[in-house]
Amino acid sequence: MRVLAVIPARLASTRLPRKPLASIAGHPMIEWVYRAAAAASAISRVVVATDSEEVAQTVQGFGGEAMLTRPDHPSGTDRMAEVAARLPDYPVLVNVQGDEPLLRPEPLDALVAGFLAQAAAPAGTLVRRAVHREEIDSPQTAKVARAQDGAAIYFSRAPVPFLRSGGEAPTYFIHIGVYIHRREFLLAFAGMPRGPLEKSEMLEQLRVLENGHRMMTVETGAVFCGVDTAEDLERVRAVVAARRLEPVCPR
Repeated sequence: MRVLAVIPARLASTRLPRKPLASIAGHPMIEWVYRAAAAASAISRVVVATDSEEVAQTVQGFGGEAMLTRPDHPSGTDRMAEVAARLPDYPVLVNVQGDEPLLRPEPLDALVAGFLAQAAAPAGTLVRRAVHREEIDSPQTAKVARAQDGAAIYFSRAPVPFLRSGGEAPTYFIHIGVYIHRREFLLAFAGMPRGPLEKSEMLEQLRVLENGHRMMTVETGAVFCGVDTAEDLERVRAVVAARRLEPVCPR
């Protein structure tokens, strides 16, 4: 199965301008993400989808592949759908967030393997178990309620499921924004209207469920450290320096 990884990378960012080009140990953030995706054995090809000539040139400068896309896409998924339409030979596509510089290839391999084992699912995503109460209660993290077979039941910024007095303590799962889609579904998803749940929670993945489709989840124990602010960037730089990390080399 030919699997294409797409890394949406928009140069403009409200909280951290020019985020894809932010330097981490002498390498731009986008290079850290690209090399991790390229090192995954389940990934056949990696493309950075960007609206910026500067980002494209940076990617090409370290030997990566970039594709210029329309500047008016409302989300990374829409940008990814443009790539899917232009590269029809990949039946499965993985949406890799461009602001996860500590990403490693193993969770991507697990996601692809788990997704391909579920022939009926048109979409999938990664989740991990919550490790402390603060992230369960935080509206900045998306929680997911899962069926026994791993299918997502609901995503919310609120703690789900609710623990009623006398009830049995549940396992809380945190959603990780790495997605996998079958090509036909991805192209259809980009044209689906936003429903009331998505508009309320401001969580794009709810569009899948609101339109009656199944999204499977794959659990990972990997630690993700997304970069949204200058403080996040400094935290990642400190981790990289302390562990003397280098970008993952492609296989």
